[in-house]
Parts: sequence; C-alpha cells; structure tokens
Amino acid sequence: MRFRQVLLILLLGLCSKAAAQYDAAFNHYWTLQSFFNPAATGLEGQVNVQAAYSMQMLGYTHAPATMVITADVPLWFIGPAHGVGAGFVNDKIGLFSHKKFFIQYAYHQKLWGGRLSFGTRFGVLSESFDGNGVDVEESGDPAFASSKADGTAFDLDLGLRYDGKVWYAGFSVNHTLSPTVELGEAKANYFEVPATFYLTGGYNIQLSNPLLKLQTSAILRTDFAAWRGDVTARLAYNGPRGKFYCGLGYSPTNSVSVLLGGTFQGIQLGYCYEIYTGGVGIWQGTHELTLGYITDLNLFKKGRNRHQSVRIL
Repeated sequence: MRFRQVLLILLLGLCSKAAAQYDAAFNHYWTLQSFFNPAATGLEGQVNVQAAYSMQMLGYTHAPATMVITADVPLWFIGPAHGVGAGFVNDKIGLFSHKKFFIQYAYHQKLWGGRLSFGTRFGVLSESFDGNGVDVEESGDPAFASSKADGTAFDLDLGLRYDGKVWYAGFSVNHTLSPTVELGEAKANYFEVPATFYLTGGYNIQLSNPLLKLQTSAILRTDFAAWRGDVTARLAYNGPRGKFYCGLGYSPTNSVSVLLGGTFQGIQLGYCYEIYTGGVGIWQGTHELTLGYITDLNLFKKGRNRHQSVRIL
C-alpha cells in the first residue's frame, strides 16, 4: 500500500497523474539543480546553498507542505573536478511525514568544449504516520495504524549531466533500489518507494539587448505509474543595478505558474504561484519560496571572497 497515494485520495479528493508521485515537485527546479540530479554537485565551482519551501493546495485540510535545503562545494584541495554536498528534505502531507537526509558526490570532466558530470547520492529515508488521527468506520482495521508508526530505509540516487556553453541536459534516477519502508515496531505496515526517473535540460537565448536573456528549462519525471512535466521560460535582466527575472511555467494536465525573483546583496530570492488546471480553483494553488546564496570560499587564496554566481540557468 502506498500511503501517500491513499492520503491524497481520502483527504484531498484529488486524483491526478502528478499527485501520485512519491517525490515532491518544485517549480524552481532550475535553482535546485543538485537536488534533482546529484551530478550537479559542486558544478558552480563555489559554495552553493539553496533552500525552497512549498505550501500546496491552499485551503485544504492536511494539505502538503515541503521544505528542501541543499549545500554543495568543490573540493579545492583535490581540484574543481570533484564536488561534495549534503541536504535535507521534510515533506508533510496529512498524517504522513517524509524526511530524507543525504550526502552526495560528483565528478566533472571537460569534454567536447563542455563538462560531463557523474554523481551519486546516499541517503536515509525517515517515514512517519500518525495513526492517532485516523478516523475509519471499522476500528482495528489492520490496513491503518492506530498509533504513531515510524520507519527508515537506505536510499541511493544516481545522475549524469552534460553542460555546454549555453545549454545543459541531465538524466538521474532517484530511489534506484526501490527501498521498502516498514512502519512501527511490529512492521505490520509497509510500502515501496518506486524508482523515479528525471530528464532535465535548459537553454539560454541572448537577446539583442546585452542585459537581457531568455532562459528556458524543462524537467520530466516519472515512476512509470505517474508522470509530470514542466516547461519554464524566464526573462532575465543582468545589469549593474542588480539581477532580476520573471517568467511563466506550464505543466501539462496539471498547472500554470508565475515566477519572479532576483539577487539582492548576493542573496537570491524567488517566488512562484502555481495555479492548478484540474478544477481545484485559482485561489487553492501553491505558494513557493526560494532562498539561495552562492559565493567563492577558497581557503587557499588570499584576499576577500568574491560574491558572484556563474550559474547560467
């Protein structure tokens, strides 16, 4: 039994292709590069800290809320070809709580004028179900825990990515081993976390104004039981007074999104409002906030650290 799917049906009354997936979706997937693909770990050649918080399906009781924090750095004492990172995911939906702690590594090799990257991520899944909140017609139903039940499992993710001068493409697999999480001391309840496959890509288009770029990106994810795709286009301004962007996103059969953000005093801020197209209502969408910071921090160089980002997307 996949508790996440059952909860979405019982509590939210929604049944969509995207909702049934185990992993949470973010509209700012293009800022969370190393979260969706471990091959992007250390890719910036700088300290890269990213955080996102998503409040989904506003107005619904027990609606999902997800937070993710990632941090990665290059290994200067070995060389910029190596990157390491760590992260944390906290995903709450109704009576369920999903957490993941992970560390990751990537190797970057120059190839054909760009960089080919390989990455791996090791993590621990921590699942919790609060059975005290279950209200069913027949008490003692073995399909539902009657008290709080917890469980953990080992998780493994793999990724591959290529970066050109103005574009990138990546492929990754989360939950490669399809781990089974057993809940409670009696292990009476359990579910399998399906392997999830991701395709990502992006392309920068330089406009006639040298301060403006059209940044396009896309992501497709599937566990072969459900799928979700996103296409995003952002107009980015990179001028002497700051960096700003605004854009639109579209997820077929799921939603449309409005995004805006910028870099202020070296800190990246972003906001997105996602409107579902499946009849939920314009005011029952998703608020998403992002916070990021990218900086040089080479302990082997003298002088002050420079605060800038080399991210193209």
